Amino acid sequence: MPSILDKLDAAVEFLRPRVLTQAKVGIVLGTGLGRLAEDVQVSARVNFDDIPHVAATGVASHKGEFLAGKLNGTNVFVLDGRLHGYEGHAMENIVFPVRLLARLGVKTVVLSNAAGGLNTRWKVGDIMVLNDHINLPGMAGINPLVGPNEDKLGVRFPDMSEPYDRKLVKLAHEIAKAQKLKLREGVYVQVFGPNLETRAEYRFLRNMGADVVGMSTVPEVVAARHMGLKVVAFSILTDMCDPDHLEEANIEKIIATANEAEPKLAKLVKALVGKW
Repeated sequence: MPSILDKLDAAVEFLRPRVLTQAKVGIVLGTGLGRLAEDVQVSARVNFDDIPHVAATGVASHKGEFLAGKLNGTNVFVLDGRLHGYEGHAMENIVFPVRLLARLGVKTVVLSNAAGGLNTRWKVGDIMVLNDHINLPGMAGINPLVGPNEDKLGVRFPDMSEPYDRKLVKLAHEIAKAQKLKLREGVYVQVFGPNLETRAEYRFLRNMGADVVGMSTVPEVVAARHMGLKVVAFSILTDMCDPDHLEEANIEKIIATANEAEPKLAKLVKALVGKW
C-alpha cells in the first residue's frame, strides 16, 4: 500500500507537466468563493478525479477542479471545491488536496466556507476572517494527524498557537476598510455534520466562545499548519443560530445568502492575493 509521500509524489508527477507554472499561493474555493474562479486567468484546468489519489467532491456547488493561473497578477493554484467528513471521506482524503498544494510549492493558503452565526451582534450576510478555531471532531479523535507521523511533512506535535496568520488577518482588515466592507473577526467551531445543530448544541457552542459554526475548513488548516503553510480563512454568515430565536433551516435561503455575499468576499480575496 503506498504511503502518503508516495501518493503525493504521484499526484505531483501527474500535475507538473499539466500546469507548468509555479505558485506560492493556493486558494480553496469553498462556499462563498466559488465565483472567484471566474476572475482567475486559467492556464490549466484538471478534474479532481483525474489526479491520482484525489477524490471527487460530492457537493453540488463544488466543481471539483484544480486550476492553475493568475489572479490579480499573482500566480495561484486553486482548488475549486473541497471534501467533507459528512460525505464519508477519510481525513487523509479531505486534507490531501491541501497537502498537494504544499508539495507543489505553495507557501500560503486561503480558505473560505459558509457558517452559521452564533454571535448575536452580527447578522446574516456578514463576512468574518478567522483568528482561531475550535476543532470539536479533532477533540474526539477525528483529526488528519492521527496515526503514524510522516516527519518529511511536519513534526509530530505541530504548534497551533497561531493557526491563522496575524499579519494576513491585519492585511485583510486594511483591504476591507479601503473597500468599505465591514469585516468581522472571530472564532470558528467545526462540527462534523451533516445535520444542523439543536438549540442546546448552539448554546453549548456559543458558551465555548465560538462566533460561527460550520462543517469544514479546520482539518485543512491543521494539515496546512502541519506542513508549515501560512493560512488565512473567511466565513460567510448564511444563517443565524440564536437558540432563543431559532428558525427552521432553509437550505435554499442559506445558499442564496452565500451567493449574494460571494462578490464581496471575492473582491476582498482578489485584492489580498495581489498584495503578495
